[in-house]
Amino acid sequence: MNISGTQSDAYDFTKARLGIIGGSGLYRIDDLENLAELSLDTPYGKPSNKLLIGSLFGIEVVFLARHGENHTLNPSEIPYKANIWALRSLNVRWLISASAVGSLKENIKPCDIVIPDQFIDRTHQRPLTFFTDGVVAHISMANPFCEILSQILSDEIYRILTKGKKLHIGGTYLAMEGPAFSTRAESNLYRNWGCSIIGMTNHTEARLAKEAEIAYSSLSMVTDYDCWNQTCENVSVEMVINNLQENANFAKSIISAAARRISSSRPSSPFHDSLKNALVTQKEHVPGTTKRKINLFTSKYWL
Repeated sequence: MNISGTQSDAYDFTKARLGIIGGSGLYRIDDLENLAELSLDTPYGKPSNKLLIGSLFGIEVVFLARHGENHTLNPSEIPYKANIWALRSLNVRWLISASAVGSLKENIKPCDIVIPDQFIDRTHQRPLTFFTDGVVAHISMANPFCEILSQILSDEIYRILTKGKKLHIGGTYLAMEGPAFSTRAESNLYRNWGCSIIGMTNHTEARLAKEAEIAYSSLSMVTDYDCWNQTCENVSVEMVINNLQENANFAKSIISAAARRISSSRPSSPFHDSLKNALVTQKEHVPGTTKRKINLFTSKYWL
């Protein structure tokens, strides 16, 4: 298995890879064949964990445990830039983020699945962009999730949906800083804003993935009702972990089904050209050290 991820094949979608970021409860995918582990250094430091690379239904898959294999990184400590840069360097062009979230709506119940289509960002300690230190780019975040990849996920979930689970297509993901859960006042505020779910990681990933021209979608697995619902027990780590265990195996089934579909279709996405009209700074004005860091994303525009 080739794990070089060279620039020469970066835009050949017959060789592109599917990336999976596993969140709380999902630390590896057991069905990967020809499994290899890769440790990478990036211009932004080391990723959260070793990257696991293997074959699944005819497509090479790169798996990364967001919080580390032993869940040692809290949401603010995750090296988001290193993670996304590492995945892109390995020719990942579609990225599914599996995440635990809380529900902000009565009809979205624990163990349901949500494929969100919007964000509200309430974080304040996260990297916002790869484009700093002498270079400016303004990507559009009007559609923060890849509609094509989200549709594939939705289709495959419907095919394997089990009794007692429900799929919710669309909805706003409220991204909070963490690691503490919300106060009840905050939770009710986010409900008044019309948010559907609440989590701590996906917005940062989505923003950076779009800059890296990776199609990104969220597989949001509901573990609790946050704390707004006073008829239920307040959210606790024990509650979350119990529901995570139920969600994890189903998430693996969804990922396998999506991998089979992506392997056969190799879908193109507007995200694959998201920098086309976003770069503002002319390449001759970009410092050499900065240019080397972002060349992975910009080389096709700065030939």
